[in-house]
This record gives sequence, structure tokens and C-alpha cells, in this order.
Amino acid sequence: MASVSYHISNLLEKMTSTDKDFRFMATNDLMMELQKDSIKLDEDSEKKVVAMLLKLLEDKNGEVQNLAVKCLGPLVNKVKEYQVETMVDTLCSNMMSEKEPLRDISSMGLKTIIAELPPSSTGARRLHIPLKRPLSGTLVSFHASILSSLLPLLTSSRLAVRKRAIIALSHLVSSCSSALFTQLAEHLLAELSSGQVTSATRTYIQCLATISRQGGHRVGEHLEKIIPLVVKYCSVEDDELREYCFQAFEAFVRRCPKEMSCHISTIVKLCLKYITYDPNYNYDADEEDEDDSMDTDNEEQESDDEYSDDDDMSWKVRRSSAKCLEAVISTRRDLLLELYGSVAPALVARFREREENVRTDIFLAFIALLRQTRAPPGHLAPTEYGAKEDPALSQLKKQVPSIVKALHKQLKEKSIKSRQGCFSLLTELASVAPGALADHIPALIPGIVYSLTDKSSSSNMKIDALSFLYVLLCNHPPEVFHPHIKIFLPPVVRCTEDPFYKITSEALLVTQQIVKIVRPLEKPTSMTFDVRPYVKDLFSATLQRLKAADIDQEVKERAISCMGYIICHLGDQLGADLQPTLQIFLDRLKNEITRFSAVKALTLITASPLKIDLRPVLPEGIQILGSFLRKNQRALKLSTLSALTVLVTNYSDSLKPSMMESVVNELPALISESDVHVSQMAIALLTCMTKVCPSSLTKIGGTVLPEVLHLVHSPLLQGGALGAIVELLQALVVNKASNISYNELVKSLTGPFFGSQKSAEPVHRQSYYSVAKCVAALSTACPNEASATISNFIQEVKATRTSESARILSFLCLGEMGRSMNLGGQKELKTVILEAFSSSNDEVKSAASCALGNICVGNLKEYLPFMLKEIGSQPKRQYLLLHSLKEVISASTAEKLKPHVEEIWALLFKHCECAEEGTRNVVAECLGKLTLVNPAQLLPQLKKQLSSGSPHARSTVVTAIKFTIVDQPMPIDELLKDCIGDFLKTLQDPDLNVRRVALVMFNSAAHNKPALIRRLLGTVLPALYKETQIRKELIREVEMGPFKHTVDDGLDIRKAAFECMYTLLDSCLDGLDIFDFLNHVEEGLKDHYDIRMLTFIMLARLCALSPAAVTQRLDRLVEPLRATCTTKVKAGSVKQEFEKQEELRRSAMRAVAALLSIKEIQQSPVMVDFASLIHSNTEMATIFESIQKDTSSTACATETMDTS
Repeated sequence: MASVSYHISNLLEKMTSTDKDFRFMATNDLMMELQKDSIKLDEDSEKKVVAMLLKLLEDKNGEVQNLAVKCLGPLVNKVKEYQVETMVDTLCSNMMSEKEPLRDISSMGLKTIIAELPPSSTGARRLHIPLKRPLSGTLVSFHASILSSLLPLLTSSRLAVRKRAIIALSHLVSSCSSALFTQLAEHLLAELSSGQVTSATRTYIQCLATISRQGGHRVGEHLEKIIPLVVKYCSVEDDELREYCFQAFEAFVRRCPKEMSCHISTIVKLCLKYITYDPNYNYDADEEDEDDSMDTDNEEQESDDEYSDDDDMSWKVRRSSAKCLEAVISTRRDLLLELYGSVAPALVARFREREENVRTDIFLAFIALLRQTRAPPGHLAPTEYGAKEDPALSQLKKQVPSIVKALHKQLKEKSIKSRQGCFSLLTELASVAPGALADHIPALIPGIVYSLTDKSSSSNMKIDALSFLYVLLCNHPPEVFHPHIKIFLPPVVRCTEDPFYKITSEALLVTQQIVKIVRPLEKPTSMTFDVRPYVKDLFSATLQRLKAADIDQEVKERAISCMGYIICHLGDQLGADLQPTLQIFLDRLKNEITRFSAVKALTLITASPLKIDLRPVLPEGIQILGSFLRKNQRALKLSTLSALTVLVTNYSDSLKPSMMESVVNELPALISESDVHVSQMAIALLTCMTKVCPSSLTKIGGTVLPEVLHLVHSPLLQGGALGAIVELLQALVVNKASNISYNELVKSLTGPFFGSQKSAEPVHRQSYYSVAKCVAALSTACPNEASATISNFIQEVKATRTSESARILSFLCLGEMGRSMNLGGQKELKTVILEAFSSSNDEVKSAASCALGNICVGNLKEYLPFMLKEIGSQPKRQYLLLHSLKEVISASTAEKLKPHVEEIWALLFKHCECAEEGTRNVVAECLGKLTLVNPAQLLPQLKKQLSSGSPHARSTVVTAIKFTIVDQPMPIDELLKDCIGDFLKTLQDPDLNVRRVALVMFNSAAHNKPALIRRLLGTVLPALYKETQIRKELIREVEMGPFKHTVDDGLDIRKAAFECMYTLLDSCLDGLDIFDFLNHVEEGLKDHYDIRMLTFIMLARLCALSPAAVTQRLDRLVEPLRATCTTKVKAGSVKQEFEKQEELRRSAMRAVAALLSIKEIQQSPVMVDFASLIHSNTEMATIFESIQKDTSSTACATETMDTS
């Protein structure tokens, strides 16, 4: 510290020298010191440095002044905050000086400090307050005079002044009032309406484009007058004016999509006309010479770009037309089919454009068209039931030959920019339409090879060519590449030796894909391709990078992965090279940086059907893998468990118990409810070991098994992890591993629920189901011992002394056992279950109902008629019996159920008009799931019931449809697509409850299978929006003693409607009119607590999905948010009211934070005032800051560091 202070003091002394060179050198040295991370200044040095630099800002030498400004940047982060405040205060006061040079240099210094200051610092806040206030307060009063000063400058004779005036106006429109904006728009319109074309005309149109980009939503109101004028000026013979016209169109299309809808066709026609506007060049001559030019050598080819004419400005018109088309394509996915019919062929025809810049923009426009062709979320894939190929994709595939024909010549041009554009377009095409280029591989390969081998190709050119080749290889069948491998493999191999790491990395990725296509392991029998000539090249190139230690991390990882694929696919061709390579993998496993990649590669190798000989490396390899299981890196643990599972499965004959001991010892710590996925993987490994090498598990009874049993009783256990435990327990008793018997395992599982072993802590409900599944799995594996267990459970449920928990578990175990084995021999079982239906404990009744359903699944012949008879004759038990029937329908296969469908169907329809809503819901679920058994026959019957006179019956039928819509592809999908519109007509049903369940069904369809309802949105949305409105006739007052309570019977249906709207945002955004949608969001922001909470979330989502539309409606959205944030609960209100208001306010603040993430909104006067209100209120400011912290911490969440 002392030496630093001494050195700084010397520099400061030199800065006072009369010699300007001394001052310059000393200031330069100080800047170099300040840029070092290690430098630390004491308090005295800080003060002196700050004072000296501020003094040097007034130095007579300009170079010294500039250096002093540059020093301020790094200094900001090296001194304490009060010193920063001193700097800011001094610079601000300097800006008020009468000396112009001091004002200029101080403003530069202030700009440098602002760029370096963190937003939360005191210095930043000191700047924030004086800079922000003028926007919201002081400067507003000057907006009118600023406008009147700027408008005359638009006609200045100096071009630079006109441009500056346009920029100033664009900044003004983002914060001025609506009246002032209208004044500006009317002025521009009046000047453009004069009809005279002058240099000012170009300026006015340029100004329109600029203010539209900055405050586009405001221009929307005036577009009806603006568009005809701009269209008229397109026909004027002035290329620069035309360019500005198309730039204006582009801005209007991007910023005012709704208002531009009726003008799109006009603009597209103009763009298509002028994209070919090239009066000084004859393209037909090129077409005549095309064949000749194809035969000439590359050296003799003359690029079209060599043609130039300094006076020719027509290329600017073509470029602006292409950009305008790109804007139309990017904003109007609804016109995709029309665009493919008219715009796509025109763009393809213009790929021959002579000007490189224009051609690049034409490529970008076509790439935008390809991106729009990607299926939006929720569209059924063509492989799914009833799904048809997207018409736009079909149109694209028809145009592929003409696209390739237009591009393949350009792939061998000298122009790097053109070739990069071609590769970008082809990469997107190969991704959007997999397999579409299969017939054109011979035309594309020469272009790829040219870019990889051409000495003039830049690094980016090679990377783009390799990226395209990789996407091409991934998206096409291997056979189409086999004739060409000898052509493109050598240049790819040479690229793996490139000194630039990014090229090497990309080349290794391509090499990896080549390995997969030369010998695809999925269909080895059908392959006749001889891979042997290429093995040496592939192996040698990858080995060279695998051995290298002094290379980039990305290259190391790619080399390991690539070699993993080579051994996996070609290991039997490597001969003596195989074992030394495996030894290198062992070394990479020992290296902390490369071990993760090595584990993944090892998993590939062990899974190879070639049965690679790993015996020499197994002992050490397994020991290293075992050590990874105690590391703190979760991804490494998961990959290691996966590798070990594959290893044990495929190499069990080479494993000895002593080798696996280190792995088994690490497993108990991995099995816990804190990470269920890791537990599942560890248990899957145990199961695998139990099946193929049970001798390795002799000691697990006292170590691993207690952890497994503890996890069984966890409330978090379900799904895959539960399935893994079930499989493990079955494997243990079947393979008699670790000498644990069936009875011991059953006793350990059920102990916490019975007698003296009963757990003191309350057992979670999920634990009952988990234990029941485990007991049933053990019984299935040991049927001889299971009968005694069944008898014990029956005795437990019969005995009066049995605890409720034991009775519940016994019923669930009987049910799960009955599902997989026939319990027809247990004659008293029916009686026992029916008696339990009369229990006072609801959970016992539910368990008995579940048991009856599951037992029926295992013995439909005996139990189903019994169940149906009971449903018809026992009204009091009907609800529980219907639940049992639901279990039967859910768990039985379609084949088993088909003989009984008609009988069940008739019974269910007898109860679909039940007055009890709970019963109707169960009936609806049964009907829906039963329809899936035979949709062709049963779906029309459901549809027929819609005409029923009973609202209850209609609501049951509509709810049933909800249960036919699942998130997996089903045979019913195509049938549903044709008739779901009839069921959605119930959205206009006179009965309130029918409309509510119709909305719930619509929400389910929008969430799980949006393709079913996408084409119906035009007719459904008006009915949906209608249900978002508050209806006074549904609001009533209820007297509760001395108090009157308001009840809104329409609240539930409004909530259902808003929930549908939220779902549509994610699944059918392209089918919504966002402005119409926002109208109803605005109403929801003023509604009931529950609905406001929903609409706040929707508003935040809209900020991300459609910021332009939100910006246009900002003024109407801010007021409800302000009202929510400033509302106070009445004194004396109950605690719940305060909590609800607090939650509402937090939710509103989240929406405000989302709004402020949109750049334009940050500058809006309405939002600036609201933000000032939030910051001025301590309570609101605290909430807002905490929300911002939550948002940033979520965005910056990173994986836990490896601290092992």
C-alpha cells in the first residue's frame, strides 16, 4: 500500500509541472495504474487524485484534458462513494459555467462517470434525480417551444441540421403530450399534402419514419391520412425519396401492425414492384450466359459485384423494399400462405441481385419467411394422430428446387458476404424443413467444400459453412451423403487442425455427425456402405486433438465427445489403437476440467452394440466413477450414475464384487428426498446390479436398504422414483440378493402404520399409496407367499381394534394387489369393502372405494357386474361406487373394457342429471375416459346429448369432453377436431354453469391440444370475451345478521374466462387480436381481487410477448395499476384484508417492473410520473426494489459450484 501511495504521489507532483509533456505522461501513467485490478488507494490518495483530475479538466492542453476524462472512468470504481459525489457535484456545477470549453469537457466527464456508475450507487441517484425531474416536470412546459423551434429547422439548407432536427424530434415524441404530437403530425401532413416535391419532402418523410420508430403507437391514429401521401410519393422519379418512403412503410408496419392491416396488400405490391427496380442493368444477359459461366474456372469468373455506377442510387430503393418486405413477413404470420404465393417466388428470383448489400437484405427477408414457417407451440406434429402437414411448409417444399438453383452458383462466388448469406438461409431451410434438401445434396456439397478450402475464406466463412454442413447432416437420412463423403470429409478433417479454436470445435462437431452417418447403429443390417477407407482419417484427426493439452476447453470437450462416438460406432475397426485411446479417456476422467465430458463419452462407449473390450480399464475406471458420486456437482453425479448403470448392464461378466464395492458404499448418501431424481438414478443402478451381479450387494441390508425404505415413506415420492423402488424391491426378492426375505420387506414397509412399530409422527397420505404399490409389487413377485399377506390385510380391516391408518393402508394394499392378481377366492372381501363405505372416517371410505376399483381391474368378470348393480341400487353409496368405477375405467385396457362399454355407458347416463355436482363430475370423468375406449362410436353419442333439455346433463357432457383431451397424441384427436366446435357452442348456453364448464373445457383444449381449437378462435373469442364482463343481474345482496354481504354469482365464470385468456397467450398468440385482447385485460385490472391477480400476471406476460401493443395502450393500463398501488385498507379491517391488499400491490408492482423493461415505456411521461410516485413512497419503493431483486436473482441463477 505504501509503495502505491508513493508512486501515486510522484505522478500527482508531475501533473503540476509547467511542461505539458510531463503532465501528459504523468496522467497517462495514472490511467494505466487505475486500470489495474490490484490497485488500492488509501483515503488521502483518493482525495488528492480526485482533486487533481478535476483540476486537469481545466488544463490549457486539450490532450491532457482528454486523458483526465478517460481517467475518471476507472477511478469511479476505485474510490469511495462520497468522492464520486464530489466528482459529480463539481462536474454538474462546471456545466453551468460561462466558459464553453469547460462545459464541453465537463459534460464528457459526466458521461464517462454515468457509464461506469452502478445504478444503485449514491452518485447515480444524485444524477438520477436532477436528470429525471426535467422529463416529468420542468421540461414539459418547454415542449411546445422546443417543437416550434425544431419545425423550421426541417427546411434548413444544411443537410446536417435537418438530420439533427429529425433526431431531436424523435426524442421529443417519446415524452411529449398527445396534443403536441398531433400538432407535429398535422404539420408534417400539411407540408406533404402541398404536392410539390422538394428536398424538404424527403426530410418530412424521413421524419415520419423516425418518429414512428421512436413513438410508433402514436402515429397509428394518423396513418389513414399518411399512407396515401407516402404511396403517392413512391411514384415520383426520385430514388432517395422512394428509399425514405419504404423506410417509412417499414416503420409503420413494425410499430402499428393493427392500423396497417388494411394497407398491407398495397405495400407488398409496391415492394414487389421496386425490389426489381434496376434500370441500369440487364439481368437477362446474365441468364443467357449462365451455362457458359458454370463451365469457366473460378479464377476467371468475374463477380457481378464488380459492376458499379457511382450515380446509380436505385440499389437503395431495392434494399429498402427488401427490408420493408422483411417487416411485413416478421409481423404478419397470418398472411404466411399468401406470402408464399406472391412474395417467396419474387425473393427467390432476386437472389441474383448484383449489389451485395441488397442481396444480403433479400436473404434476410427470406430467412424471416422461413422462421415464420416454423410451427408455433401447440401445433400437432405430422406424426401425431390426425395431424396434417402445415400448408405453408408444403408450399416451401415445392419451392426448394428453385431456391437451390438460385443459390448453388452463389455458393462458389468470391464474395464472402454473399456466401455467408447463402449458408444462413440454407441452414434455416434445413432446420425448418428436415429432409427437403435430400435431392439437392450433389448441388450443395461443392459450395461447402469451396468455402472450406478457399484460401481467401475468413474464419467466420468457414464456421458458417461447417454449421450448415452439421445441420444438413442432422436433418437428412444418412444414405444421401454416402456418395459424397470422400469429397467433403478431407476438408472437414483439415479444419480440425485449424489454429483458430472455433473452427476446430465446429469441425469436430461435424466429424462427430459424420461418424454417426457413415455407420448408423440404429439400422446396421440395411447398411451396405464400406466405412473402412474413412476410419483412419476420422480417428487420426480426432486423436490429435484428444491428446493435445494446450487447447481451448471447448475443443477439449468436443474432441472427447467425438472420440466417444468414433469408438461407439467404429470401435471394432480400430484394432491396436483402441486400448491406448481408452487409457487417454482414463486420464481425462482424472482431470477435473474434462471429467464431465469423459463420463458422457464413456456412457456412449459402454452402450455401444459393438461390445467394445473395456476389461483393461474397468477396475480403475469404476473406482474413479465411484469417487464422482460424492462430488458436489449434481450434473456429474447424474451422468456418472447413468454411465455406471449402462456399464453394469453390458459388462456384468467382467465385474467383480470388490470392483463394485466403492460404488455401493457411496449409494446410501445419494438416496434421500432432498433430491428425488438423483435417488431414482441411484436406485435404478441398484436394481441393475441386483439383476446381473447380486453378489455385489451382500451388505446392502444395513446400509442402502434403510435409506430406500425411508424414501418410500416420504410424501415427495411419486412417478419415476416410486417406479424405480418398486422395480428394486421385486428384483431383491426374485434374485434373493442380500438374504432379505419377502416377509421382512413387507414388515419393514408396513411397520410405521401398525401396532408397536407405528410411527409417532403423522404419516402423509402419499406414503400410503407408495407403500401399497411396493407391497403389491412384492406380492406379484412372490405369489406363493402373497395369500397369507392378503388374509392378514382382510383381518386387519375387519378387526375393530385396528387403527384408522392400518385400515386405510390395508384397503390400499388389497386394491393394488387385486389389480395385478385375481382375488376372486376371497369371498368376504366384497362385504368388508361395502361395510367400510359406512365408516365415519372419510379417508377409510376413500381407500375402500379405491380398493374396490383396483380389485375389479384384476377380476372384471366377477366384480364389474357387482359394482354396476350396487351403483344402481345404493343411492347413498353411489358417489363412492362411481369413484371405484372411475378407477376401473382409468386402469383397464380398451380390449378388456369393450365388452362392458354399453352397460357402463347406459348406467352413467342415468346419473348424468344428478343434482349433486360432485357426483356429476365423477360421472363426467367416467364418460370422458370411457369415450377414449371407442371414440368413433361414443363421441357421436356424447354430441347427441348436447340437445338434452337438462342443463345438468349438458354440463356433464361438456365436462366429459374435457377428460378426452389429454396432452398425449390419441386416436380421438382427429374426431375431436371435427366436432369440438359443436361442444364449444355451449359457451352461449343460457345456463351459467354450462357456460362455466364449457370455458374450463376450452381452457383444457387450449393448454393440452391447441391445434384442436386454433381454427375456431374467430367464432369462440367473442363468446369468451363476453364472459369477462361484470353482469349486474348476477350480483345480489345477502343479509347475514345485521350485516349485508354482496355475492357475485358471475365471479367464477369470469375467472374461468380470464384463465382461458392467459392460456391462449402461451398456446395461440398468433390467433389473437392483441388490441382486442388488451381491451378485456384493461377491464380485468379493475375487477375483483382474484381477477386482478390474474390480469396482472397476464399484463407482465404481454410485456414480453407483445411490447408494441402494450406501449400503445400504456395510458389506459397505468391508471388501474396506480389505483391498486395507492389504495389503502380501511382501519379496523380484518387481517385477511390487509394481506390481500399487500399481495395485490406486490402483483401490480411485478406488472410495473415488466412494463419498465420495455425501453419506450421508460421514457413515457405517464410512466415516469408513476415511477416517481413509487420512489417517493417508502413503502412502495421497498416493495418495488425487492421485486426487482427477485427478478434479477431469478435471471442470474447459476448452477451450484463444485466445491469438492
